[in-house]
Amino acid sequence: MASTATREYTTRATASQGRTRALSVGGAVVAAVAVWIVAVPILGLHLIVRFGNGSPQSVGVDFVVGASLIASLLGWGLLAMLEARTSRARTIWTVVALAVLLVSLSLPLSAGTTASTKAVLALMHLAAAAVLVPSLRGGLRLRA
Repeated sequence: MASTATREYTTRATASQGRTRALSVGGAVVAAVAVWIVAVPILGLHLIVRFGNGSPQSVGVDFVVGASLIASLLGWGLLAMLEARTSRARTIWTVVALAVLLVSLSLPLSAGTTASTKAVLALMHLAAAAVLVPSLRGGLRLRA
């Protein structure tokens, strides 16, 4: 009987953790899109980026959703991998997540064509991280 109760508890805990992490990913996407909505439709800013010598490109909501979703899912995947391999998953993941945030801020600063574009893109990165990092970090289970 004890093994059945343990398995049931573990299954419910895992399902709950999965929902929490999925909501964390969704929240990060929503945070980035909210910044885009304020900047582009409401304030009327045009977010234009240029990578190297390439032609200027407009940053649409589709790009914001795609980039924030991919980055968030990669973060979740790294967290799951670390949890399976180490008891210090929380610490390692947090350090890596903050380092990735710092590196990711270099992209808007180098690719943005105007000061307003650079500021808005940096705010999108910060908004997504402000939701994702604490929520995924708080949803970590302790390894026995």
